[in-house]
Parts: sequence; C-alpha cells; structure tokens
Amino acid sequence: MTLLPILLVGALLLGLGWWLTRHPRPVIRWLVFLAVILCYRLRLRGQASIPDQGPALVVCNHVSFMDALVVGGASHRPLRFLMDKPIYESPWLNWLFRLVGAIPVESERRHPASIRRTLEEIGHALGEGEVVMLFPEGRLTPDGDVQPFRRGLELILARHPVPVIPAGLSGLWGSWTSHQGGPALSKPPRRFRPRVALHFGEPVSPGDVTRRDIEQRVRELKAVGDQWVEGPSREVVSHL
Repeated sequence: MTLLPILLVGALLLGLGWWLTRHPRPVIRWLVFLAVILCYRLRLRGQASIPDQGPALVVCNHVSFMDALVVGGASHRPLRFLMDKPIYESPWLNWLFRLVGAIPVESERRHPASIRRTLEEIGHALGEGEVVMLFPEGRLTPDGDVQPFRRGLELILARHPVPVIPAGLSGLWGSWTSHQGGPALSKPPRRFRPRVALHFGEPVSPGDVTRRDIEQRVRELKAVGDQWVEGPSREVVSHL
C-alpha cells in the first residue's frame, strides 16, 4: 500500500510533463504574467478585443525590453512576437524564444532578403490562426513618445488581411529596461512595482487600416494610460 501514493504522484508528474511538452506556450504565458504582476502595479483594459479564435495582429508602442512580456502575458491567447535576431540568438535565452514561437527580424540593410523571410514566417503564423504582436516603430523609443510607424504593418496586411488590435503601453519609460538616462539595461533598477498601464483598443477591420490611423489610435490609448500612471488613482486591475 505504501507504494500506491508514490505511483500516483509519479503518474501525475509524468502526465504534467507530457502536457507541458505538448502545450508549453499557455503555461509560459501564465508564468510570465505572474512575474509581471509581481514586478508592476498593472492596470489592464480591453483584453476582450483580442479574438478568442482566428488570426489577428496586435500593434503596440515600444517603450522597453519588458514590453513583449507585459503584452504577451496580458493576452488570454499566446502571442507570436517579433524580435531582433541578435537578441533571439542569445545563447542563454534562445531555447525560450523558440519555445514561445518568437519570430526573429534581421536588419534590412544588412540582409535585404530578411523582410521577405520575416513576412513569410508571419504569414505562416496568421495562416495557422495565431495572433502576432509587433512594434511598428521598429525600435525602443528614445524619448518616451510614440515614434512614427514603419511600413511593415502595411506590408503584412497587403498579404494577410486580418483584424488589427491597437494597444497603448504606459509607465515603463524611465525603467532600467528603457532608454531614459542611458542605454537600456545599462542602469540598475530604481523602482519597485511602479504603475504600468496597458490598454487594448477595439479591433480594426483590415480594409480600414492605415499606418497613420493605427499610430494615432496607439497614441490615444497610451495617453489614457499616462493619465492613470501619473494621476492619484490607486486602482489596480490584474486579470489572471
């Protein structure tokens, strides 16, 4: 009889291990979101804008190296996100980026064919009904403001017309993972659990999307988040 509990625990662990190998991305999303809400006082709005099924693009402003974790953790569906290839190829984290389905992006000036390969990978993900997240600014903001969006969004939609969900992120400018006060990651952390706001807007039909319109929507969502981050309210909304 004493072997029975051990066998049951062993079977449970084997079953859990099997499930994790088959469905790693949802588990990682939960772990990431747990880490995010431990690090930040997080306010979320509009997560229901991300469809329960089918392909979509999530478009957000780019403030810090934590952005993908905050947005990806806040989504109720695992997101495929674009990232610089040198970071993707990090010897310490490449296994994780592969596991979550990150899509590496190379510099077009260094590798002219890189855009075509990236578009093909994005197209494959959307064709499989996945949600892809991108930062159309193409780089971290140097001053905290939203930078002009690049043409990548329009190139993707020309090939794959899917709904676009704008998102505005506030509160991470000034963190050690942003470019305020020096290059990102070159400074020690200075704040613990600062306010961070992430607001998703209504989905936009692909036929109605223009680069400037989506940029303006992201600016407006960020402005709403800025008011909460800088204001006296202590409301915190974190949905697991």
